[in-house]
Amino acid sequence: MLTIGICRIESRVADITTLDVDAIVNAANTSLLGGGGVDGAIHRAAGPDLLHECETLGGCATGDAKITRGYRLRAQHVIHTVGPVWHGGGHDEARLLASCYQRSLACARAADVRSIAFPAISCGVYHFPADDAVAIATQTVIVALPDYPELERIIFACFDDAMHARYQRELGARTGKPKP
Repeated sequence: MLTIGICRIESRVADITTLDVDAIVNAANTSLLGGGGVDGAIHRAAGPDLLHECETLGGCATGDAKITRGYRLRAQHVIHTVGPVWHGGGHDEARLLASCYQRSLACARAADVRSIAFPAISCGVYHFPADDAVAIATQTVIVALPDYPELERIIFACFDDAMHARYQRELGARTGKPKP
């Protein structure tokens, strides 16, 4: 865990759909109409009203984010962001991934969100190298925090122990106490 100002930043192995936060971030596809992985799990847990609202949004560009209600989720909001597909690193993937976090935080601010959970965006079927993605995620969020003084808690929800260990190492390195 890392604390910056009033904001606690942590990682944990968790089902993002069950977290008690104001908003969860969905690693969506450009249609916003559901899919596999985190996207499918969020749509299933939120229920059909989420799909109906997403149908009104006209999709979402890679690197951008849009917000909806949370419906059956504990979270009041779902922030849908579209991460880049990894094509070797020469197609602006790092900038687009950082933009996912920046745009998600902007949506969170507009909805007066105080707590937010992020999945490992683009690390599943989009094949972004996990170590690079974790470094981009943590760096982007930490650099943005001064612009979001209302944020009290950020959770990086990890799908397995290996991803959690990556976040622990990255957050530990930023506190000067690297974790094994």
